[in-house]
Order: sequence, then structure tokens, then C-alpha cells
Amino acid sequence: MTRINTNVPSLVAQNRLMRSNNDLQEAMTRLSTGLRINSGKDDPAGLIASEALRSEITSFNKAISNTNRANQIITTADSALGQVSSLLSEVRGLVVEAANTGALSDNEIAANQLQIDSSLEAINRIAQTTTFQGRKLLDGGLDFLSKAGTNYDKVANLQIDQANLGASGSLKVSVSVTAAAEQAQVTVADIPTATPAVKSTGTLALTGAATVDAKASAAINFSQDNPDVNAAGSITLDDGAGNGVTLDITSDLVGIAGNGKTITFNEVNGHGTTPTATVDVGGNLTVEVDDTAATSIADIVLALEAEGYTVASTTNGTGLTDFTGASDSGTKTDFANGVDAATVTASISLEAVANGTAANGATITFSQVDGVTTPTAVVDADGNITIEVEDTESVAFADIKTAIDNEGTYAATIDTAGGLAAFDGDTATATQTAFAGGSAAGTPTSTITLSAKATGTDANTATITLDTTGTGAPSAAVDSDGNITVTIQAGTDVNVADIVGAINTEGTYEAEAGDADTLTAYNTTTGTATPTAFADGVDAAGGLAEDVVFELLGKSGSEVFNVSAGTNIDDLVKQINLVNDATGVTATKDGEGLVLTSNEYGSDAIVDFRVISEGSGGTMTASVGAGIRDTGADIVAKINGIDASGKGNTLSINTSTLDVSIQVDQGSSDSIDFTINGGGALFQLGADVVSNQQARIGIGSVSTARLGGASGKMFQLGSGESASLSSDPNQAAKIVTEAIEQVTSLRGRLGAFQSTTLESNIVSLNDTVANLQEAESSIRDADFAKESARLTRAQILVQSGTNVLSMANQNPQNVLSLLR
Repeated sequence: MTRINTNVPSLVAQNRLMRSNNDLQEAMTRLSTGLRINSGKDDPAGLIASEALRSEITSFNKAISNTNRANQIITTADSALGQVSSLLSEVRGLVVEAANTGALSDNEIAANQLQIDSSLEAINRIAQTTTFQGRKLLDGGLDFLSKAGTNYDKVANLQIDQANLGASGSLKVSVSVTAAAEQAQVTVADIPTATPAVKSTGTLALTGAATVDAKASAAINFSQDNPDVNAAGSITLDDGAGNGVTLDITSDLVGIAGNGKTITFNEVNGHGTTPTATVDVGGNLTVEVDDTAATSIADIVLALEAEGYTVASTTNGTGLTDFTGASDSGTKTDFANGVDAATVTASISLEAVANGTAANGATITFSQVDGVTTPTAVVDADGNITIEVEDTESVAFADIKTAIDNEGTYAATIDTAGGLAAFDGDTATATQTAFAGGSAAGTPTSTITLSAKATGTDANTATITLDTTGTGAPSAAVDSDGNITVTIQAGTDVNVADIVGAINTEGTYEAEAGDADTLTAYNTTTGTATPTAFADGVDAAGGLAEDVVFELLGKSGSEVFNVSAGTNIDDLVKQINLVNDATGVTATKDGEGLVLTSNEYGSDAIVDFRVISEGSGGTMTASVGAGIRDTGADIVAKINGIDASGKGNTLSINTSTLDVSIQVDQGSSDSIDFTINGGGALFQLGADVVSNQQARIGIGSVSTARLGGASGKMFQLGSGESASLSSDPNQAAKIVTEAIEQVTSLRGRLGAFQSTTLESNIVSLNDTVANLQEAESSIRDADFAKESARLTRAQILVQSGTNVLSMANQNPQNVLSLLR
């Protein structure tokens, strides 16, 4: 090269060296990061694909995490449900044990009830405290919410297991029933109506003398025991200025003996200061004092008391301590007002305002009550009257009469001729008599009905004779033809009850007088007797023609019945229904047909009637031959247009959007709709937040208020509730069984969700993540073998390019040789 301004070989060498350096840098970057694509320029399309795959991998990893979390929640709930299931099993055992009342004491049954109460508390506690990161799992907060629609009241039980509510957050459920569930039913026709045996009856009608209108009456009788009161007199001593003393002297003679005895007060000259008191043979008292000297009042009292008198003093003005005849005066009052001990009485008579017998037998209750300032009277519906008076004060009879009269049912009359003026409960007593004597105008009658002890027609036409030639108590005799003769005494009152007793004592017939009869005693002189011969006895007829042994089989079990000829259809119904809980079959009557119907609905319900043995011409063999069998039918319906699985009265579907079980009322054929508008536990199980990559499952409450079924709820097993051990152990057993089925069903459903949904989802997501990571790796990761080779090649090229560039830069110096 002879040009030096532009060193083309150097430029070429520089370009090549720059490219080699770039290749070396790229290889070193890929080997240091392990990635083929480190920036968009490395592979724009590959970068886009790689980032998309990375985003998917991240989403799928979170979906795996979500699924694991869901699995942990379900595991937590299942563990708690296992404890509930264990408690329910214990409760069932206690119920079964307590049903053994023939062997267990009341205390043992009460102990079982205490254990049940504790188990119910434990179940409620589990329902309220089972949580996962603060969220309660078994209190019903994760159950689905539903809004009632058409005929929703026909839904007996609704269980929503899963539902996809989509973006709208609600799902309408429509149930279209095309055929209602049916019971199994068998009819045994042509069982003749049975005519039961009837006893012959006859009557003996008795009448008495005519009565007139009369009012029932009663009385309250009062009595008070008064003690002896001795006669009393007095001596009054006065100084003339209004100052003095009165000596009240009580006679020593008991009662009225002291009345009329005199008191003499003498002032005697020279008597001295010692007073004297003397009593003559007639009981008259003389008191003497000095007429001038001062006599002590106290000494006068002592003199009186020495003679056996009781003295009390009363001071007048400033009083006197001494008596001086010269300046003081003395007056006296003779003995009087003595009373001998006696019992004083009074009475209040009560009479019904109205005539008739209505008040007969009514009672009077007389009581003392604190705070009753004014007497009160109250009459109840049976005519009994209650009178209340004050218990601490004397009560005027007039006030008691006013209270009775004002009430209006009875009228009162007071009689105080016995000396008692008022009633004081502290000293007096009151006794009451019941109302009696009321009557209404008319003729009293009594009809004695006689019935043969044996049923049938044997006694028909037998006669009843009343013989009035007897003496003493009534008697009865029956001859060989069944005719009965009742013998009484003529001209005397004979109690109707005694006539009835004589017939019953004889024993062939049973006698009874009517409750409403008004005649209690019969007299041949004033009354009449009308006997009626026996009639209307009927022999038994109809029913089964022959003895029969048959077996009845239902879903719950079988029972063998041994029935005698003549048994009517009503008795057959009673016998079969007595054990319908053991067979699952209920009997009813339809005319002359015995209708046997399964208690349950659906294809599992059966009625199998088999004649085991029956005499020739038997009723049941003629109707059904050797036997007859029928099965029920399951409900047929669609749920949201999808054919539902029917079992009895229960419908269910399980699709990707809805897993629901609906139990309708027994035999219902009505279409139903409702809306699921929220609730449930929502789990995001896929990489995309769309409804088909989500699962929503409902977990209902397991509190005792929610556990149970059609028979009742678990809380009813508690003390004092309707299904406690002391109230209804049979109902308790049914409720516990339904609760156990409910919990085990929930556990099974949660287990199935774990197994088929969550665990399979984890496996699927892990496989998907592995595939995506492999795809992403193939796009973005560097091939170390390839990149190592590129690195070596680039290193060599860089070294070579550097040498060549050095040589290219030295070439222009060769031009200097031309200038030499």
C-alpha cells in the first residue's frame, strides 16, 4: 500500500476486532448469567415469549400455594368435625343406655343427662372456636346464603355444597318437578265391618214428692269465752280543793256474788291513825279512820288488802297522801258490775238470692287478713264465698253483713242474741256451714240404669221388679231366667244409693244412678217406680272370618301378627300402628279396606304383606292370596334444566357450577326456585382469576341449634327440653342419628373436595409449572457448551484481530523506503 492518509487495512482490522470483542462480551454475559436472553436485543420475540411464560409460572405457583392453603383449611375443619362426630357418638350411646329405664335408676339417667349437657356445650364451643388465621370455620359464616323464591316453603332441607356464582355473585336455581315421590302402598280389601258385642240394659225410674222453690242457706257461727269479772266499788278522798285520791276496790267474791255489797266509810272520834277494814257476814265492807288525826292513804290500802280486796289508786289533782276527817271528805260507791264466766255467741245467716239448687254444696271461707280495714266478700264460679276481715282489730258484724250484701250473690242476717256484739279474732272463733236446702219447683227423679255384666243377647227381655214387702236394707235377687227383683221396705225413705248398692252386690247386673238425678231417697207412699225390661244386647259379628297369621315387612323391619277371627279392621289398624316404628309401615282404614302405607317415600320404601297361615275361607287370603308387595317411587325433577338424581323426596346434582341437594316436603310436586346470592368459602385454584378456575364450597354451622334434621335439633336434648332423657328418649335417638348423618356427610363432602379437587389440582398445577419452566428455559437459558465454544472462538479472534491491527498500523511505515 502506497497511501498513508487512509489506512484501510487498519480500519478493516478495527471493525473485525470490534465485532470479535462484541462476540466475546456477549459470550461472557451469557456464561455469567446463564441466560441466552439478557435484554430485548438478544431475542425480542424470545423475550416476549419468555416473559409471558414467567408470568404464567408465577400465577401457577400462587395457585399451588392457594390450593395448599385451602387444603390446610379443610384439614382444620375436618379435624374439628371429627371431634364433633366423636361427641355425637357418645351422646347416642348415652341415649341408648338411658332408654333402659327398667334397669337404670333415676339418678343414673340424670347422670347421663348431665353428660349430654356437657357434650352439647362442647359441640357449641367447637363450632365457635374452630378458626384458621382468625376466620371461624364451623359457625355457619362459610355457608351459602340463599333468597327464597316461588314455593320455597316446600323445601324441607337445603344443602348447597358448591356453587359457582360467577361475576354477578349470584346464581338462580330452578327446580321443575315432573313426578312427585311416592310411598309404597298395599290394600287388603273386603274386611267386613265388625259389630262389637253390646250389653243388655234396663232401667228403674223413680219419682218423689213434688218440691217447691227454696233458697240454699248457710251460716257463720261466732263464739267467745268471757272470763269471770268481780264486782268493783270505790272510796274517793278529797281535800275540798280538788286534790284527792280514788281507791278502786275489786271484790274478793267471784263474779256476780259481789254485786250489791255495800261500802261504808266512817270517821270515828279517837280511832287513831291506824285505819281498819271489816266485812260483815253479808259481805258488806266498812272502813273506819280517825276523824281528826291524819291517816295514811297507804295504810288504808293495806287494811283493804288485808281483808282480801284488790285496790288500785287514782290521783286527783295533786293527790293526797294522808286523810284528815276534820279537813278532808270521803265518799264511796258500792260494789257492782260483777259478771260470771260465760260463752257469748252470735251468727250471720247467709241465704242465696236466687231459688234453686245451684248453691247447694257451696262453701263459706271466713279468714283474717292483715290490712283488710273493711271486710270483703268474693264469690267464685262455683258459688263458694270467701269473706276476709282484719286480723288485729275488732270487726263489727254490720260491716261483715254489708260486704256480703254488696257482693250480691247472697243476703246476710245478723243474730247477736247470744251476747256477742263484735268479732275479734284474738278472743272469738268462727265456724262455717256449707250451703244446703236449695231446691227448685218440680218433681225429683232418679233413673237407675242396669246393664248385664256379660255382653250379648242372653239378658234381652229379662224383667226388673220392685218388691215393696221387704224390711230393713234393700236387697236384690236374680232368677234362672235373668229376671231381677229388688226388695225394699214400703212407706219409708230408701236411699237410691242403697238400691244401687244392693243390685251391684248381687253381681249379675251393674247399676248406676244418673249424675243429674234430683231424687236421693225414694218413698213408696209419695213416689212411683217404673221399671223397663232389659233390651238392646248384641252378639259380636263381622270382622275377620278366620284366625290368621301374617307378616308385614317394611323398610325398618318386619313383624309377625297372630290375629283371631272376628277382629275388626279398627283393631287391626291399632295393632299394626303399635309397632310402625319397627316396621316402617302405617295402617289406615278406607271403608272395608286395610290400607298399609310406607312411612317413607322413594324406591327404598316397601310394603310386603304375606299371609303365613289362615283357615279355609279366610278374609285376607281371599283378598291378597299368599301375599302382595309394593315399592315407592323417587321424585323426578330437573334442576336448572339438568336431570337431577332423585332419592325419595331428595334431589341432587353435581356439576362444575352447582353441587346441591334439595329435600322437598313429602310427596310435593310443586316447582321451586330460589337464588344463591353469596356466602361459601371461595378458593382461587387456577392461574387466572376467572370463575372456572375457582371453587366455592359451603361449610354449615355445627352448633346444636343447626345439627339435626326433620326430627328436631340437638339443643332439644338438653335438660328441660322436649327431647331430654326424661322427656322423650325416642325422639332424642332420632335427632342424634340425623345429626351424625349430617356431620359425616359434611366430612365426606369436605374429604371429597380435598381428594378430587384440591390434591388433584396440586398435581396438575405442579405438572403444568414443570412444563412451563422447561419451555421458558428452552427459550431463555444459555447453552453452556455452545456459549463456551463461542467464548473460545471470540477470545482467539480478539487476540488475532489485535495482532492484525498492530500489523496494519505498521504497514504505512514501509512507504518511507520509497523516499530513501
